Amino acid sequence: MEIEVVMPQMGESITEGTIIKWHKKKGDLVKKDEIIYEISTDKVDTEIPSPTDGKLIDIKVLENETVEVGTVVAIIETDISNSSELKIEEEIIPKKIEENFIPSTAQVGGALVDIPMPKMGESIMDGIIIKWNKSVGDKVQRDEIIFEISTDKVDTEVPSPVDGIIEEILFNENDTVNVGETVARIRTTSGIVKMEDVQKSQPSRIGNDQEEKSSHFEITKVEESNKIKTSQLNRFYSPLVLNIARTENIPMDELENINGTGINGRVTKKDILDYIEKKKSVKFEFEKVERQDFAQTEFAESKDKSSKVQIVPMDNIRQKIMQHMIKSRDTSVHVTAMMEIDMSKIYNFIESNKDSMMKEEGIKLTYLPFISYAVIKALKQFPLMNASIDGNNIVMKNYINLGIAVAVEPNGLIVPNIKNADEKSIRGLAKAIADLSQRARTKKLTTDDITNGTFSITNYGVFGSLFGTPIINQPEVGILGVGAVTKKPVVVEINGNDAIVIKPMMYLSLSHDHRLVDGMLGGKFLQAIKQTLENFDIKIL
Repeated sequence: MEIEVVMPQMGESITEGTIIKWHKKKGDLVKKDEIIYEISTDKVDTEIPSPTDGKLIDIKVLENETVEVGTVVAIIETDISNSSELKIEEEIIPKKIEENFIPSTAQVGGALVDIPMPKMGESIMDGIIIKWNKSVGDKVQRDEIIFEISTDKVDTEVPSPVDGIIEEILFNENDTVNVGETVARIRTTSGIVKMEDVQKSQPSRIGNDQEEKSSHFEITKVEESNKIKTSQLNRFYSPLVLNIARTENIPMDELENINGTGINGRVTKKDILDYIEKKKSVKFEFEKVERQDFAQTEFAESKDKSSKVQIVPMDNIRQKIMQHMIKSRDTSVHVTAMMEIDMSKIYNFIESNKDSMMKEEGIKLTYLPFISYAVIKALKQFPLMNASIDGNNIVMKNYINLGIAVAVEPNGLIVPNIKNADEKSIRGLAKAIADLSQRARTKKLTTDDITNGTFSITNYGVFGSLFGTPIINQPEVGILGVGAVTKKPVVVEINGNDAIVIKPMMYLSLSHDHRLVDGMLGGKFLQAIKQTLENFDIKIL
């Protein structure tokens, strides 16, 4: 029996994930709950276990590929005795022989594996083959680069998914191919292969009446290629970049001097568009130089070792966080309100009981469980703050899953949830917060921990910040920012007279979605939290 292993959903708003490492390879035996691969999303990096005992007979998604939630990434065969290793059913000769196919004397065997044009982004529908690193008949190893592609977002190298021999190449360099369309085929098991015979065995993609046109196309392509590569640096430029250069009247000698961030220093679409944008406001002076020299511009990054600029690519988590924040900004109408809170009662309680709490419960007593308790109480009083928006509908939720933002080294952020937080005491909340924080930092969170949140708290005060304007965690409609508790002089009334006293004070900031939460509701919600914290009844602990 074959079991499909799919990309899991790691959060309510997560639609895709990136495979960052395979712990097993095709043909390996796996046990149930044994880690087989790792994924990265905009909320979490996590290890994915095998759902069953068996053999990993197919890996459909390679490392660093991003696919949608629910996509089949691998196949596990549970009946080992009938595995593909013991039972070979692949045909040695292709089932379909095309019209112009010339039989080959090449000794080949094994299964034919289709190599598709990969999908390099959600909005990417096609790609341009800019270079073939292998020819028909060449041997390839798994993960060896076989061709390079260019899209409107990225240039990238495409590796072979299997060991074998290039059986067919279906598209030429500079051809544009739709995502998912087969560009080549690899035969997985090879014998003695004669190069000329394998070439003859390739099905023709054009009829005999088109051979003259094909020859003309090849000559034209060579001429165009020569034009492209007449630069001093002999750099390659994708058709997309060349088209932009022609449209913007950028000559070849000027194109040479654009700093490329693509593979092997290739100029990408983003590079040339950035250049054009900067050129509008900055005057450039180009100097003629000898071969292998670079003309410098006023804005281009210096290639000298003494350059003070360092380009550091974002890791996958940082990119996902960026995308998630932009989505939230573009979805919710953010409004932020702030209030100052007198934390005297809670401050005094913590100072008196933190040692005994550590001894009895094994947890560090902080302000966050008390704030969480006050938030939960206010959410019950104002249930719209616990809702979400679905089109033109309001989704009212009769449960409270409280999200606690956790900073993850070196440069990440995740928001796990305390499920059914309204059922927990302050002690229970303190334990839950400590547990989630520990598991977040050691990558032990489960899918359930980071899904179905209803309201979030972010404690930037732990780093000394007094207040801020946090971004809403979609699809929620509010997030509470917690500032540092600091002692400061405060004017109070004593026996009818004003007096200045020193108090531990804290700012709370509420960012809310003005599509659903107006200023009155946001203000009342904050006021309810303030009342609970300033008049805290320590008996409920």
